[in-house]
Amino acid sequence: MHDQAERLRQLTLAADAQRKIVKQKKIPRIISIASGKGGVGKTNLVVNLAIALSSLGKRVVVMDADLGLANVDILLGMLPKYNLLDVVQGNKSLEEIIVTGPEGIKIIPGGSGLVELANLAVDQRDRLMTSLLRLENTADILLIDTSAGLSRPVLSFITAADELIIITTPEPTAITDAYGIIKVVSKYNIHQEVKLVVNQVKDYREGRDIARRFSEVAHKFLQINTKFLGEICIDQHVVRAVKEQQPFMTLYPKGRASCDIQNIAEKLLDISPEKTRGIRGFISRLSRMTEK
Repeated sequence: MHDQAERLRQLTLAADAQRKIVKQKKIPRIISIASGKGGVGKTNLVVNLAIALSSLGKRVVVMDADLGLANVDILLGMLPKYNLLDVVQGNKSLEEIIVTGPEGIKIIPGGSGLVELANLAVDQRDRLMTSLLRLENTADILLIDTSAGLSRPVLSFITAADELIIITTPEPTAITDAYGIIKVVSKYNIHQEVKLVVNQVKDYREGRDIARRFSEVAHKFLQINTKFLGEICIDQHVVRAVKEQQPFMTLYPKGRASCDIQNIAEKLLDISPEKTRGIRGFISRLSRMTEK
């Protein structure tokens, strides 16, 4: 009788411990990074932000969802042999295609594997979903590097993600195109809030002035909130790092741009996301978008 009571007590304690683990489990933040036009430094932001977040203790995965150019690979000086299409076709597991970068960040090569998402057979889609669901236990943050502009695939990733970061520069066309993305986001009520980064500014005042005007216009005409994450000042270290195919956060950690990225990473972590639906929710929404 005593043994049975003790066994019951041990089972109860084990169940309580398991409930605490489930309760404490954190849902990964899914963040898409987009730009209205190319050449504004979007992929550079994604890669270096991932490194900064990793240095702050976060497990970061980058999904290269730029369907035209594999810029993440170029910036890291990598040449992945496989991508998500190999996972979809059952030739490789997700773990086999993932590439490890600086500070332990993980890169998921996307490319053509994402183009095929709309045409997958049921078993292929299930295989992809099952594979990506493993990220629930291995990632705190998933950063999605989308293509420039507002094509259907870009809109799909923006919609599927929990959060959206828009990057622009002081160039009028870049600001106009960035505003165009937010206009679509507002029209279809995709996000209640977007986050903004202003790149290639001459000083901090210019970045904050642009962000303030951008935010005022977006709020007045689109009724959407814009959270300013920070600016990235012009820094020749960035140009040198690109030529060397290395992240500037790694090559020049004390450079001006690196310090700006670090500040952006810290501010991002200080902001509580409006909603976190995790990898499962991301995959579900992405599948629905690609079926339309």
